[in-house]
Amino acid sequence: MKLPYQMPLYTIRPLEEEPFTTRWEELMGWLIIPRLGETCEWGLYDQPDGRLTEYCELEVVGKASIHGIEGVEIHAKDVDLTETPEAVHDHQFVAQLSEKYCRFLAHGWMIDDVHSFTTFLDEEFVNWSFGEDNCGKEVELKAHGWILRDGRNLTMTRPIGDYCVDVVGRYEVTMDGRTYDTICVIDVETYDEGVLTEQFIDKNGKTVLWRRFNRFDWHKDRYGDWREKLPEAERLTVDGVEYVHWYDSVSDYTQG
Repeated sequence: MKLPYQMPLYTIRPLEEEPFTTRWEELMGWLIIPRLGETCEWGLYDQPDGRLTEYCELEVVGKASIHGIEGVEIHAKDVDLTETPEAVHDHQFVAQLSEKYCRFLAHGWMIDDVHSFTTFLDEEFVNWSFGEDNCGKEVELKAHGWILRDGRNLTMTRPIGDYCVDVVGRYEVTMDGRTYDTICVIDVETYDEGVLTEQFIDKNGKTVLWRRFNRFDWHKDRYGDWREKLPEAERLTVDGVEYVHWYDSVSDYTQG
């Protein structure tokens, strides 16, 4: 594994310059580019101790076709280090990168030695579907004005639940003695209800740092109030509703 077992120290500094536009080809939530020859490894680091709790190794293994639409097949090995022994989960995806969009076409997993698949035509594929008619996320990454940021306060100009992924500013991220010029991309509950992500992407269209925040009542029946569970954690507010920083993620792009 190329990743450290402890989250590298980092700083985030807002810049006065306008956000740049870049081409963001990474598959949403998984960081790999759905293109032949691509590989990726990323890890999740819980707060506040910053220890590695999960990592994933991904590889594009070949071409694939789902319902007559061509894409590529991706194998992912997801390892949960909090389990004893370590729990390994294997996933298969079919995804497509086009000039304008990047999208999931199918998701496969093993259940009791049975390989199960869902595709974009299945109702339960909603967790992997983005955009109108599953067109996917936009590859051209630019500020739309859908999410406005003032420090730790975010204001929405479109309803939560729609495709709410937007550039909210330009930031300098310093990690391991290296400095990255990035734009900050905020996702408010597009990928998962009750979840906000803060993603710092450089001019190469690659993720430098990914941070997850939970709405204060996310899975409250299991975790309770996240403000009480992680009282010292950073918070972001969306239209007056608090989201609490849970974990960070980096990949072999910066740690390899």
